[in-house]
Amino acid sequence: MNVLQINNYHYIRGGSEKYYFEVSKLLKKHNHEVIYFSVRDFNNVNLDSNVYLGKEMSFNYNQSIFKKFETAFRMLYSFENNKIMRKLLICHKIDIAHAHNIYHRVNPSVLSELTKKNIPVVMTLHDYKICCPIYTFYRDGICTECVTKGKLRVVVNKCTKGSTLLSLFHFLESAFHDLIRLYKNNIKYFICPSRFSLHKHLEAGIPEKKLIHIPNFVYINEFEPSYEIGDYILYAGRLAQEKGVLTLLKAVNSLDVKLKIVGDGPMRTEYEIFVKENNMTNVEFLGYKSGEELRDILKNCSFAIIPSEWYENAPMTVIEAFACGKPMIGANIGGIPEMITDGETGLLFKAGDYNELREKIVYLLNNPSLIKKMGQMARKKVEREYSEDIHYQRLMEVYKKALS
Repeated sequence: MNVLQINNYHYIRGGSEKYYFEVSKLLKKHNHEVIYFSVRDFNNVNLDSNVYLGKEMSFNYNQSIFKKFETAFRMLYSFENNKIMRKLLICHKIDIAHAHNIYHRVNPSVLSELTKKNIPVVMTLHDYKICCPIYTFYRDGICTECVTKGKLRVVVNKCTKGSTLLSLFHFLESAFHDLIRLYKNNIKYFICPSRFSLHKHLEAGIPEKKLIHIPNFVYINEFEPSYEIGDYILYAGRLAQEKGVLTLLKAVNSLDVKLKIVGDGPMRTEYEIFVKENNMTNVEFLGYKSGEELRDILKNCSFAIIPSEWYENAPMTVIEAFACGKPMIGANIGGIPEMITDGETGLLFKAGDYNELREKIVYLLNNPSLIKKMGQMARKKVEREYSEDIHYQRLMEVYKKALS
């Protein structure tokens, strides 16, 4: 089977890109040919004749106002990227296409070229962009007004960086794509990594018959579990407001435990200032890590924490920690409770409640035998539910269903 993988970024930038590459690796392992469609970027990796790159589209401060308008129009509908997609389809026989995050840069307009050639498309919903113009259902807290009151709320609430103009663009983009039915007419099935995501997209009007739940996966053999108690606890993820890192910092303030923070993001400086102002000598910022280095950090911690305050979908960090034999303390929000079984593979706490999070941290630190037991159960859960073999079987079922 020849599979076309489509994504905005052809390098590891976050969880969706990680899945984009890992699922491609999985398909190749089973002797499928994989062709890629992304956009030009100096960070791109592994470029060969099977990688097709469209024109990069982004705003920057050096652009004139006319250039910004041109970029905005291309983000609404990209004739140029459609042309490159047509070229790809001349050079390669594609059986099925698998789209990931394609908003703005690749542009969902390319999907219409696939439909013209009767090539079925499935799309993994890594976030909530189809329901929420700014992806996250988050505006200084959870907000689902675009589902309950209409997407114009993104303009009313100035959801994009507090800007009416940027918010208006996100509304127009979403409204235009809905009007010409880019997703409804060109996507056979939407793959939801969490049941929570499936229900949210169902609420937003996507037909239930088009929504399929398939959890994310890891290559289990790449993770050697360790059930030893480390000398630190861990947060690994983006340093942004909705990730709840400030809640975590408040929870460990004055606790006799070392916290290592892996990741980067727009709030890093603010969090470092908070740590300094509160004389928190127990917090260490390690910056962005990936691959073997991240696995080693995971393997040597006592347990990891995911304190998110937005509707997390199906964070890879949880699966990777479990694969390393480490339990998780997670916020009881979004798809997290589907992954962390409270009292078995970790503990749950009310999102944003740093006092309850502190209690959970202290409880685990005082029960090292429970940490080991939970870590063993977490590893078994990965082997049972998140393995590459199980994922491949589920994915093939969807592909075959789309092809039929």
